[in-house]
Amino acid sequence: MKKLMAANWKMYKTREDAESTANGLRSLVEKNLPSDREVLVFPPFTAIDRVAAAFDGANGFATGGQDFYLHEEGAYTGEISPSMLKDAGATWGLTGHSERRHVLGEKDELVGEKTAYGLSQGMNICLCIGEKIEERKAGRVEAVIDTQLELGLKDVPRDIAPERLAVAYEPVWAIGTGEVAGPEEIVEAHTMTRKKLEDVFGEKAKEIRILYGGSVKPDNVSGIIGLDNVDGVLVGGASLTSDSFAKIVLG
Repeated sequence: MKKLMAANWKMYKTREDAESTANGLRSLVEKNLPSDREVLVFPPFTAIDRVAAAFDGANGFATGGQDFYLHEEGAYTGEISPSMLKDAGATWGLTGHSERRHVLGEKDELVGEKTAYGLSQGMNICLCIGEKIEERKAGRVEAVIDTQLELGLKDVPRDIAPERLAVAYEPVWAIGTGEVAGPEEIVEAHTMTRKKLEDVFGEKAKEIRILYGGSVKPDNVSGIIGLDNVDGVLVGGASLTSDSFAKIVLG
C-alpha cells in the first residue's frame, strides 16, 4: 500500500500561483519520490486544470477537487459536478472536510451522499472525519468517528476497489491551530477508524488508506507517518509552498 501524501490548498492561490507551486513541487519531488508514496493536490477549482497540466506525465502525481455537488448539471448556481472536475483534470474528490461541516453547515448525511455519488461518477474519494475539542473532552471520539463513517459510507458499494477510497482523520481542534494530536491520540483514533472500516468492508478495509491531518509540518511528518494505521497525510497550510510540501512528501 502506497502512502498518500495529500495537500489541500483551500481558498488560496491564483491560477498562476498554483501552476508555479505545482511545477516547483514536481521539480523537487519527481526524481526522488519513493516508490511507496503518491502525491495528491487539491487546488481551488479555478486552478485544477493548471495543476493537472503541471503534473501531466509525472508518475505518482494526481489532482483533486475540494468539493462537488450531487448532480451532473442543472440550475445549481455556484456548484460544480464530478464531470466538470474530471474535465478539468481531477481524479479525486474531497468530502466531509471540517470546514465544509462546521463552517458551511454540511451534515453527515449530505457528506455520505456526496461520497457515494462521487464514487459512482468515477471519482476517487477522500472522506474526512474528526471530532471537535468539546467532543474529545466529553470522551466521544469513538462515537463521532463511528457516526461520521456510518453515514459517510452508507451508500458506498461494499465491493468498491480499496484504492479508490481514502479516509482522512482530522481532529478539528488541530486544523490550522499549530496543535497536533499526540502519537497515542493518533494511533487510538486510526485504530478506531480501521475497526469501523472493517465492520463496513470486511477484509478489504485493510487496504483502504487512512490519512492523518492537523498541523502536519516538515518537522513532524516522519514521526506521524511511521505510526500504526497511518497511510499518509492531508496537509493544509504547510502545503502552500513547494519547498515545504516537498519536504513533507519526502519526509
